[in-house]
Amino acid sequence: MSDVSKILNLFRSELIVVNVGPRSFAEVLEKQGYEAVQVDWKPAAGGDKKMQELLEYLGGYE
Repeated sequence: MSDVSKILNLFRSELIVVNVGPRSFAEVLEKQGYEAVQVDWKPAAGGDKKMQELLEYLGGYE
């Protein structure tokens, strides 16, 4: 199967979206008939770089 065929098959396949952003984005897709999986992800330590480094040092964050 050529690369072009693989790409065309991808575009013909069912779209399932994994959303890591705002829930409203997934809701818009669902209203259009697409399947969307919402991931409730937040960065470790609230995104605080110093705390992430401390957690990594303690072995609790990678």
